[in-house]
Amino acid sequence: MKRSTLLIAVAIVLSSVVLTALAYRVALAGIVGGEATPTPVPLAQRPTPTPSPTPTFTPTPTPSPTPSPTRDPATILGVEGRTAAAAGGIAWVRLGDHSCGAAGLQGSALKNAIASMHAAGFHVLLTLCQPSAGPPRLYDPNIIQDAASAGADAVQCGNEQMKLDAWTTYVTPERFARFYDLCAQAVQTYDPGAKVILGSIDPLVVPDDYSKLMVRVAYLNEMQTAMNTLVHPGGHWSWRTQILGLIDSWHNGYPGDYVNNLYGLLAFWAQQFGIDLNSGKLGEHIWIVEGTGCFQGCGLNVYNPAEIAIAHILSLISDVRTAMSYRVPFFYFSGQDFIIDGQLWPIGVVDVGGHPKPLRQDLGMGARTLTLSCPQGAVQVQTQPALLGALYRGCQLPADYRSVLAS
Repeated sequence: MKRSTLLIAVAIVLSSVVLTALAYRVALAGIVGGEATPTPVPLAQRPTPTPSPTPTFTPTPTPSPTPSPTRDPATILGVEGRTAAAAGGIAWVRLGDHSCGAAGLQGSALKNAIASMHAAGFHVLLTLCQPSAGPPRLYDPNIIQDAASAGADAVQCGNEQMKLDAWTTYVTPERFARFYDLCAQAVQTYDPGAKVILGSIDPLVVPDDYSKLMVRVAYLNEMQTAMNTLVHPGGHWSWRTQILGLIDSWHNGYPGDYVNNLYGLLAFWAQQFGIDLNSGKLGEHIWIVEGTGCFQGCGLNVYNPAEIAIAHILSLISDVRTAMSYRVPFFYFSGQDFIIDGQLWPIGVVDVGGHPKPLRQDLGMGARTLTLSCPQGAVQVQTQPALLGALYRGCQLPADYRSVLAS
């Protein structure tokens, strides 16, 4: 999450939708890790903006990269941070650069980090957080070029830019249109094959937040108008031709499969894009850049470690199965547990020390195991990264997985 969100006291969190607005900077610790080679993945009003001049953008000459090959969106399955990815044999890693609070991860350090991941067999989704709410820093070509030229396979231009509160960096639709245009052009200048993600929709709950979802649609419509009147007058740009980043944070799968907020969000956005959810085409327009469970402010008993652990592992399973069912790119968040103001946030698949967590994080390693049916044969897993990686590779859960994990 964006760096400014770390200022919140966890004690005032009233809803799980704040979960993914708090800890992105902390989760970035997971980008370091061993040189493990992953197993390949198979097939309220807004402020009135003041128009700002478009900055001159001149990319610094760099060696021409080899364009990224076209990929089936359904194969883009990853996790936040390299440590978790290596532990699970997962091929895609999401990380944030200096603009998201990762101190020092810019310039040559950023390029080297991504090159190292590529050398180890990972693909990288890089998040460029909006550096401020407005110019001149929002349009700073040095910040934008730094991310665009880093060599990532995909770049997310902006993060939770639509959320208007004290904890996130809201950007008006008009200003975000300019920022996104600069970012997208820069990314495609350095690598025409790289995917560009249009920011991210902050976590909302269906159907309770339906009106807020419609506000997000209105934001995109206003952004589209600005793009075609202010940024490129007379243009025909449409947000429905872009890829939107999506964040989901809920206890999907707990206490039963009937709880599936991610499905509700995908159904909503499929409708907005005019796409049949079952067509397998939604992945061309939606990337789930953060799929996570919740542990407080969402109806769970934060003082019951067993309930938190069961909800955590079942939401991981539910999220992955839902995303894969509809062939939508998915990145699990967070890769690693973290601590804020002395409180543990147990939402990763590895602990704060980078060690793989057991399937039931409230129990010892091996207390619960699952034997999955995989293309290469039966595979027993006892850690969360191993389960995540196995699901990504198309392994099937045993029929009694829920009773095993919840017992």
